[in-house]
Amino acid sequence: MKEVFRVAIDGPSGAGKSTIAKSVAKKLNIDYIDTGAMYRAVGYKMNREGIPFEECDQLKSMLDATDIDFVSGDIILDGEIVNNLIRTSEVSQLASKCSALPMVREKLVEIQRGMGARKSVIMDGRDICTNVLKDAEYKFFLTASAEERAERRHKELIEKGEVITFEEVLRDIENRDHNDMTRALNPLRKAEDATEIDSTGMNIEQVTEAILKEIK
Repeated sequence: MKEVFRVAIDGPSGAGKSTIAKSVAKKLNIDYIDTGAMYRAVGYKMNREGIPFEECDQLKSMLDATDIDFVSGDIILDGEIVNNLIRTSEVSQLASKCSALPMVREKLVEIQRGMGARKSVIMDGRDICTNVLKDAEYKFFLTASAEERAERRHKELIEKGEVITFEEVLRDIENRDHNDMTRALNPLRKAEDATEIDSTGMNIEQVTEAILKEIK
């Protein structure tokens, strides 16, 4: 195994990418970069500052003044820990819209590639294998059935106190799948050299071990 290496994980919303990436990062003692959280942070900040998606000049100024970092598992937006603030259904929708904006993607991809060049990292998202880290040493496409992904997400939201039905979560998952796979800029797809793992019916330990087996 190289001294500095990169692990890239792509897949649809709710497939468990973040959970698995964190688990693998801990096992390999490398840094986990939650790219989805970075887009959530931008969407959250745009909403908080009232910046419309069509206002390019305002958005550029905001991005120039935006700093995103990861410290001990926390995501830091402009010096503020925003872990829970960016995990709502509203911010999920905003993140999906943000990820389709070239200006936002260019800014965040630049930050992500910089981290991958400096140290060993594991990143998960929609286009890590196909765009952000195309030359990553290890690539995976993690998926699961829409129903199972919705069940996981619904349970997570209920535990956080949100009032939402399973049907609403499933509809949101299906809409996000459609948006992610059909967007013009770097749509969600499996890289030709990525190993596909269907986590339907699998627990965290089983998926983690499947990835570690490929890496080691």
